[in-house]
Amino acid sequence: MFVLGELARRGPMHGHQIRRAAQLDHLDLWTDVKPGSLYGALQRMAAEGLVRPLRTERQGGRPPRTIYEITTEGRHELEIHRSTALRDTRMLPNPIDLALLHVQDMPEESVGAALRDRRASLSHQHQSMLHLRDEADPYLTAMERVIFDHTLRRLQLELDWHDELLGQLPKLLAADTTEREGGQDDG
Repeated sequence: MFVLGELARRGPMHGHQIRRAAQLDHLDLWTDVKPGSLYGALQRMAAEGLVRPLRTERQGGRPPRTIYEITTEGRHELEIHRSTALRDTRMLPNPIDLALLHVQDMPEESVGAALRDRRASLSHQHQSMLHLRDEADPYLTAMERVIFDHTLRRLQLELDWHDELLGQLPKLLAADTTEREGGQDDG
């Protein structure tokens, strides 16, 4: 969606320009798009007829660069992906939920340390995103501000949840142990 969207919005571009746009937008911080994967995606889309090469340019001693444009089929594909993403309300599974289901045989200190490390990482991401937003603010569009706000709210909610979990952890682990021992007597 990013590659097709950039080509639709900005017009013909070469792979390095698309990759640079992803880096400038810090796409890897708030999406699952990795700037390094864009060249391969561009080639796959060309093979599928979603984009087409216009020409190859060479500037100075740089390697030749192929300029691509979005095709009619690519615009249609972009609309499908965009419409699906705007309507999709699925909550993606988070691996921490499965991990928490299986911590009963771990020492409480280990579980707590892992959760504190995870919380520290989320806090760092939150602070980095706040800093990035503040730096970029004069250049952001209204929609980009909304996207930053969405990401920051999601991170804050995760931080709050981790704080609650860490506060209840001893009681939760003790309750799980008691319930498991009680369940074994019934069998």
